[in-house]
Amino acid sequence: MALGPTQRLKDGVAAVETMTRFALAVLALASGVYTYLGVRSILDGSPTGVFFAAIIYSVSVSVGIYAFWSYMARFYPHITSRTGKTAMLFVMAAGAAMILAMSSWLNAAALAGSAAVEQHLSETVEGYAGDLDRAHQNVLAVQGLLPDIQRASERFTQLAAVERQSGSLTGTTGSGSVVQLLTQMSGQMKSLEANINGSREQVAELFEQGQKRLETMRSLISAPGLIAPRADQFSTEAVALTGVISSLAQTSIAPSIRRAADDLSLGFIAPVADGSDANLVNRQDQVMATVRASVAAQSKALAKAADEILSRAPVTERRFVPLSSAEAVLHYAEDFIPAWAGAISIDLLPGVMVFILAVAHASIRQQEEKLPYAERITAAELMRALEIQRALSANGVDLEAAVARAEEESKAEGEGTTEEPNNITNLDPRSRGRDRLHDDR
Repeated sequence: MALGPTQRLKDGVAAVETMTRFALAVLALASGVYTYLGVRSILDGSPTGVFFAAIIYSVSVSVGIYAFWSYMARFYPHITSRTGKTAMLFVMAAGAAMILAMSSWLNAAALAGSAAVEQHLSETVEGYAGDLDRAHQNVLAVQGLLPDIQRASERFTQLAAVERQSGSLTGTTGSGSVVQLLTQMSGQMKSLEANINGSREQVAELFEQGQKRLETMRSLISAPGLIAPRADQFSTEAVALTGVISSLAQTSIAPSIRRAADDLSLGFIAPVADGSDANLVNRQDQVMATVRASVAAQSKALAKAADEILSRAPVTERRFVPLSSAEAVLHYAEDFIPAWAGAISIDLLPGVMVFILAVAHASIRQQEEKLPYAERITAAELMRALEIQRALSANGVDLEAAVARAEEESKAEGEGTTEEPNNITNLDPRSRGRDRLHDDR
């Protein structure tokens, strides 16, 4: 005789029971293994202590996951009341959240922890590279003042030479007061020029050191092998690079240029006119006044340029914060969604099997309600019922009369009376509807 759909569902549920247990065990074991790898990456201490601590934690996780989903697979599919299902769903959600908290993030750390740490190191390198470039640009901004200082120095030198040879300024040749003043101003400008040129070599050397540090840090990121020793060496290089950036920022001579610009104007001391006649003295005074005005203008221009350089935002000292693989995978979670999806799926996939069993059992119950009562009882139940009937008949009990009295008493009690549910199935077809109603309740 061909099996009905209800029987086939029952046979299917019974057939996959062993497979369900095996799948739960394998998934729990896999989660425990990855949890062990994740725990080892965040624990500190002796190797032996870390090993046993990670083993104990991962075993606890595996047992907890297997037990939790076993309970859910055993009880949830057989709960029919709405209140019971809601309560079990709440319990399932709470258990799933606990599993995510104690296992899934560690699984993700094991799957993508090294890549997350490498990404953290890569972003740190980019930050240090930006700091080095900004510090270098701030220092090089002073170099932009060099052409103006050189032109001013050359102008004063040329005027002094022309005055000495042809007396074009005062009308008298020779090295007088005007020539001395022009030579003095040219010497101050050359001194500023020498200071800027002197700092250029130091700046270039520091910038080259910083570039080498960055190159070493980038090579550590892409190098093969374990990430932990590479991260430690990376931290050492980061500290050294921070010192280079600080030294580079301190080599800026913009404050010195600013003070020198003030000295040009405030510290201007013109020599006494040494002309042989009053007319020459008057011309020398006029030329020196013109030189004073030119020096004041040059001082103002230099001071303004130095202020613009000094107003730039200084490079703040960057502190490298090392992250463990578990911390990194949390910090960069959005960049490792596939790893997170796999880690969570290992832990929560049994929930899908629980719902499959729940749907199967619900379908079985729904189909059984539509079957005749004779097709819903087993042969053993039928044999037992017949034995009871024969025993009652042998003792002189009239079953039909007893059933009739029970029906009359039920009608007399009225429709508002609530009957107590029981697990006794009445063999009388006329009362099966009431029994089924009790079972559903």
